[in-house]
Amino acid sequence: MDWKIELIAIPVTDVDRAKDFYTKIGFNADHDHRVDESMRFVQLTPPGSGCSICIGEGVTDAAPGSVRGMQIVVASAEDAYKHLVAAGVDASPVEELAWGKFTYFADPDGNQWAVQELPQYN
Repeated sequence: MDWKIELIAIPVTDVDRAKDFYTKIGFNADHDHRVDESMRFVQLTPPGSGCSICIGEGVTDAAPGSVRGMQIVVASAEDAYKHLVAAGVDASPVEELAWGKFTYFADPDGNQWAVQELPQYN
């Protein structure tokens, strides 16, 4: 039996600001639906990903900005860094470690992301 992670809730204070941020860096806005007065569900997916994030009202009880360790894998950390900076994001310069090259950024609420280029093993 396969167990697939397909949706991760990211807590935010301002849904529209967060949606603008994630679409600005290239996530696809797949779904934005107000279910009722207390629930709005917004689904966003990074290009090429089988897993999406959701933001909204009534989606999670976690504190906005409390997410740490979310990771995206890309073909080139340097290209990702340049893309983030061009979009106005305060991303860290690329760091090379034994397990890959990384750049880091946070969304407007402080939820922290790592962007990894996998190492090339011979």
